[in-house]
Amino acid sequence: MLDRPVGGDAVILVSIDFGEPDYEESLQELRQLAISAGMNIVGTLEGRRAKPDAKLFIGSGKADELKQMMQDAEAKVAVFNHDLSPSQQRNLERMLEARVADRTGLILDIFAQRAQSHEGKLQVELAQLEHLSTRLVRGWTHLERQKGGIGVRGGPGETQLELDRRMLRIRVKQLREKLSKLKQQRGMQRRSRKRSGVMTVSLVGYTNTGKSTLFNRLTQSGVYVANQLFATLDTTTRKLYIPEAGAVVLSDTVGFIKHLPHALVEAFGATLEEAVQADLLLHIVDTASDNREDQIVEVNKVLNEIGTADVPQVLVLNQIDRAGLPAGLERDEYGRISKVRVSARTGEGLDLIRQVLIEHYQYLRQQLSAPQLDASVVI
Repeated sequence: MLDRPVGGDAVILVSIDFGEPDYEESLQELRQLAISAGMNIVGTLEGRRAKPDAKLFIGSGKADELKQMMQDAEAKVAVFNHDLSPSQQRNLERMLEARVADRTGLILDIFAQRAQSHEGKLQVELAQLEHLSTRLVRGWTHLERQKGGIGVRGGPGETQLELDRRMLRIRVKQLREKLSKLKQQRGMQRRSRKRSGVMTVSLVGYTNTGKSTLFNRLTQSGVYVANQLFATLDTTTRKLYIPEAGAVVLSDTVGFIKHLPHALVEAFGATLEEAVQADLLLHIVDTASDNREDQIVEVNKVLNEIGTADVPQVLVLNQIDRAGLPAGLERDEYGRISKVRVSARTGEGLDLIRQVLIEHYQYLRQQLSAPQLDASVVI
């Protein structure tokens, strides 16, 4: 039974089980992504295949079934829980006579809606253009027309498609140059903090695990918090002061998700660079989630990809109020704190986070003999 659309884009979700062990979790994430994008889910089409169909991904039979579902529900968009090739996306749109989005396109759309800072918007635009670069032929009806003239209109015999691709390459180059300048500015700021002996800490973790709530608790900030995927995109940095550790610069970074588009990892390299350059990573985990172990693996996979393998990390097992667990800590074989159990919502166990920061600061002092620096926020 299909629900009638009541608001937002009416969409049909499409998810095919190719035998992956995390299929149900992936489908649930797709639903959350669609809701986060403001879409109205009016139906879900599922199926099983050994491998994707080369032409339509889901095969002609399922494609016919999808078209009928969309007509019955008056849906105008089909969102796939997979990455589609440009030709598959084009073939599906022609057959369905409707828009088709894949998982990467959906995530990019959410990022475009949520980015607030100038740098964040530049990063999102870069990722979108790189994703679009192989899909320029989709939806065009004038590609075979030749354009004469010079400059922006293209040279003699240049097709509209060639012109579009050339303009896209120019814009991508411009965005990379702007982001490179911003990266240099951040590098100067970090070097200044290092010279001042300021300890830098980054909050990392799976999306929607409570990172921003914990960040607000620790820094007395007002970072946007919502029970949705990718509620926070732009890195937010605040300075707090702990008498036993001096100044600490805390950064709240974008959350991760399974099958995070590689284009986004690259485009948000500047944002994730805060994690690469940090003295300590606080890896926030939703203790109440049944998939927390898989989520930890996914986050560490991306962190290793961006070069944080050597950055010390402490697991912060959040939401113990939902899991019915007490606050506490665990130490590794070297006596250093490796895990803490807290609740960012209730504030239980936040003194343990403070203890983590103090002990790591003392460790850095032993290694670097770094001086302290005053700051304005006391916890």
